[in-house]
Amino acid sequence: MLKGYDPVAYFTDGKALPGTESIKAQAAGATYRFVSEEHRRLFEANRAKYTPQYGGFCSNGAPYAIKAGGDPRIFKIVDGRLFIFGDERARDYWELDERRNIALGDQYWEQEMKDVPWRLQSYKRWIFRVPHYKTGRELEQELQARKARS
Repeated sequence: MLKGYDPVAYFTDGKALPGTESIKAQAAGATYRFVSEEHRRLFEANRAKYTPQYGGFCSNGAPYAIKAGGDPRIFKIVDGRLFIFGDERARDYWELDERRNIALGDQYWEQEMKDVPWRLQSYKRWIFRVPHYKTGRELEQELQARKARS
């Protein structure tokens, strides 16, 4: 999980830090690595706090019910929850309507995404898009318009 990055470090250090092979824990079928035994203990004491949202997939895909790859170095913590993104632009797009994207991502994750293999889920939603789907071009235009107003 998190390509070996320590899930606790996002909260304690404010950045992505690679964990070590020798300090690890299992949770929900995934292996997490940590920079220290203290981080492992914190994780074991409160796994829900440190587990990334949407299975570590890109949080910008979740509001569209798409399981896209996530880069654990690109993240944001909102209300004590860890969100991972595929790249910085995906995070920028997600931040255009952060609250709505969290609500939609949570809804789709629980109702249809959580236990479905990523390829199947993503293919399904690339073909049968959610009603509020926006293309990359539309998101980029919205982002540029917002920047122009700032």
